[in-house]
Amino acid sequence: MTVKSTPHPSGLVTFVPPLDRWPDRGVYQLWLRVSVDLRVTVGRLGRFRFPAGLYVYTGRASRALRARVLRHVRGSPRKHWHIDYLLAGRGVRIERVALASDNPREECACHQAVGWHGRYVAPGFGACDCRQGCSAHLCLIVKRAG
Repeated sequence: MTVKSTPHPSGLVTFVPPLDRWPDRGVYQLWLRVSVDLRVTVGRLGRFRFPAGLYVYTGRASRALRARVLRHVRGSPRKHWHIDYLLAGRGVRIERVALASDNPREECACHQAVGWHGRYVAPGFGACDCRQGCSAHLCLIVKRAG
């Protein structure tokens, strides 16, 4: 798969690879910028503090992958997934959406590949159905010392 970025027509979000080359199913990663510290109630999961910073959220879709990521980018008044609650927060913006795999079963492996240098601030976030022991499928990217 060629990795090339292309801006979304809104000019605010970059898709890697360009969205028109995405398959119908797979694993995606949203790279989010939270510009201010937030406290957000995430459905029945509870209330969490999200410090300002860069986050990566990993999700999957067994069908209609492009529609799923566009729903996240455009926003929806209906909150169905954990990520919907965070995306509705003040000062939260998606910067990049990346196709991580064309196999939805690789969601945990794809998240674990970026999660090792992140910090989990909302246990269980996006991982309620996780069978591989992930703390969450959202992590705050932390700068490494040195």
